[in-house]
Amino acid sequence: MGDIRRRSLAMQMTQYQASHATADAKMNAEEAEFANSLIQYQHHAESSHHGFVMGCSFMQRDREECHDRMMKDYFIELVHYNYYFARKIDVVGRQRLSLYQKLTYAFRMLANGCSANSIEEYCQLVKSTAIKNLKRFCKTIEAIYGATYLSKPNREDLNRFLRKADKRGFTGMIGSLNCMHWEGKNCPTVWAGQFKGRHNKPTIVLKVVASYDTWIWHAFFDAPGSNNDINVLWSSPLFEDVVNGWAPE
Repeated sequence: MGDIRRRSLAMQMTQYQASHATADAKMNAEEAEFANSLIQYQHHAESSHHGFVMGCSFMQRDREECHDRMMKDYFIELVHYNYYFARKIDVVGRQRLSLYQKLTYAFRMLANGCSANSIEEYCQLVKSTAIKNLKRFCKTIEAIYGATYLSKPNREDLNRFLRKADKRGFTGMIGSLNCMHWEGKNCPTVWAGQFKGRHNKPTIVLKVVASYDTWIWHAFFDAPGSNNDINVLWSSPLFEDVVNGWAPE
């Protein structure tokens, strides 16, 4: 009786293993069919277009090289010139503020005109450190790029501007002049009257001349009075060098 029971259990186990193997084989076949279908679909998609959007071509982009170039052009030079922007270790072994934290704080203050403590929670800089950081950043930028960008164009620069403008169909053009009316919403009341224009709001005119490579080689804030884009040139020193014969030939 015991032998019959053991044979019955063995037969049931064999049947169960056989059915399980059949189910596994069926599942494997379905997975293989799905994978084959996916490969065929991708092959068809790649043969019809080479991008992630229908009709757009694929372009191989070297992100690593771009990262290295941006670090070299914008960040590493700051650290090399001013060790203040390098990340250091404090007396208790914790890392201090990183280069990106310091630059982000400076960029936000310059771009948005916000106060030193308005983004303290985000960048984790106290007010005194934020002001010191902004001053260090401005002085470093001036020291690195001042000789190139904080100067008037020389003869070589003017020839370069003229050649580029001539290729673009603007013969004799050395830059683009534009004016911006900057509203002073916090202008002191005692000064507001002398800067009010036709909009009855205190504004000051910023006049700049920029070249094709975004080099702003002339900037001038107008004197008090009701000025517009034309009469602001009367008080601007833009053409003084030309009139007095000081400009490059």
